[in-house]
Amino acid sequence: MRVNLIMYTGMKIFEFEKYFPNEAACKAKFREVKEKEGIVCRKCGCTLHYWKTSKEMFQCAKCGYRQSLRAGTVMHSSKLPFRYWFIAMHLMTATKNSFSAAELKRQVGHKRYQPIWELFHKLRSSMGKRDDTYTVCGNIEFDGGFFSTGIEESEKDKPLKRGAGSQKKTRVAVMAETRPAKSPKEYQKTTKVSYIKMIVVEDLKAETVDEVAGKNIEAESTVITDDSKSRIHFKSMFSEHKSQVIEPKNTGRVLPWVHIAISNAKSVIQNVHHGVKAEFLQNYLSEFCYKFNRRYFGESMFDRLILISSSYRSDFEHRTYRNSA
Repeated sequence: MRVNLIMYTGMKIFEFEKYFPNEAACKAKFREVKEKEGIVCRKCGCTLHYWKTSKEMFQCAKCGYRQSLRAGTVMHSSKLPFRYWFIAMHLMTATKNSFSAAELKRQVGHKRYQPIWELFHKLRSSMGKRDDTYTVCGNIEFDGGFFSTGIEESEKDKPLKRGAGSQKKTRVAVMAETRPAKSPKEYQKTTKVSYIKMIVVEDLKAETVDEVAGKNIEAESTVITDDSKSRIHFKSMFSEHKSQVIEPKNTGRVLPWVHIAISNAKSVIQNVHHGVKAEFLQNYLSEFCYKFNRRYFGESMFDRLILISSSYRSDFEHRTYRNSA
């Protein structure tokens, strides 16, 4: 039986329409959030600014340098209306599922697919940047997962491998922070999951695994894994390393939350996007993890996404792809 990791209720659509009926309302909200977080002059570093209404820009009180409302945010250099961004953030946080760029393009009546597709990836990238600031600690399940992403152009002329080494599979390091469940019933799991991380990696060799685990797991943690040789250094890296030979039928008992997370992430991605390219997989996983890690935020998840959108400039750059996913 599938266990659904994400359980929350986001902002209802009639509430969104009430508070953000037009472009002006979205701009006002974004300005409010940005001013609350604080604005730093990119020229002199001054933190005192005032709003120049005629130009719709912030002006530094010290040197007079001006910056737009979008500058240094997820909307940096974007020409799309603020309301497009707000609608996308609402749709991404209103349910546990993702939302396709093609559907948003249809809903808002935009002519071109590419800018809407980039909008979603920039939001996902910002989600990932936010979660990168956190580490997991305590009892940690760790394992590798394989996601179907198709064959990269550079691999198409090479013989197709089978199994985990296939060019159609992208490797992902998965971590789940757990805690003991209070008085679990006989049919319930003995642990509960609090936080997850999913990191796309080039391979699952010891050197790569050590780097990912060392960056994302606190040293005082107890890490639970299978007996793979790629985890041989965990004993010296963490307070305790519990490894054991795990038969496939027992994976759900020893590392339950890691594999539930992998299963649910695959389901969410495949149900909406019908397949993704390896170079974009991390963004989709970042969205999944971000939403899961804030599953109890309810309606405030939308506000939190506005906050990180005003605080982080996405690393996702403008590129032209055909049949992008």
